[in-house]
Amino acid sequence: MGADITRWMNDPRRHAPATLRNRNAILDVLQRVLPPTGLVLELNSGTGEHAAFMAPRLAPRQWQPSDIDSAALASIAAHTAETDAPNLLPPVEIDVTTQDWPIEEAAAVVSANMIHIAPWKACLGLLDGAARILPEGDGILYLYGPFKRNRMHTAPSNEAFDQSLRSQDPRWGVRDLEDVIAEAENRGFHLAETVEMPSNNLSVIFRKHATA
Repeated sequence: MGADITRWMNDPRRHAPATLRNRNAILDVLQRVLPPTGLVLELNSGTGEHAAFMAPRLAPRQWQPSDIDSAALASIAAHTAETDAPNLLPPVEIDVTTQDWPIEEAAAVVSANMIHIAPWKACLGLLDGAARILPEGDGILYLYGPFKRNRMHTAPSNEAFDQSLRSQDPRWGVRDLEDVIAEAENRGFHLAETVEMPSNNLSVIFRKHATA
């Protein structure tokens, strides 16, 4: 028993209950919209549970998890080692607000539940980075989470969540989808699709324009 407790206390893996609720719905969309091959860069991988679940189911695509937080990176690495999927790469540290990303090109960029739990500049940095590394014509940017639509919350639960976020940090909050679309378009993306998801979330899929 003592050894089991010690092992549990030393286990770096984190767990997010929401992952179990949303991962299948997200996977269904990703299987449909992602390019059939190439590197998928996941930003703000958090616990690493999405990476561990998605990677083996999205092979032969390579899945590259990342985060800025050291504890998150340790959790991702532990989930990665346990999953033992050959297409799931070791996590890398990425601060989306800088241009110094260790990934120079990718077929797709995926970010779930990040832009509302971060300053607005993190959303802009994410869009800047995606524009740098995604190919023209078929590069996919996938965002998942709660959004306002037409400046209005889509559900009372989202409004309460927004208030809770802003009480923790006034720079956080549920974003206006129209603002995100406008900033993405300024960086060479067009909105390809929005998909209604469980618990009043959205999948928002952008495609990078091909230049003439």
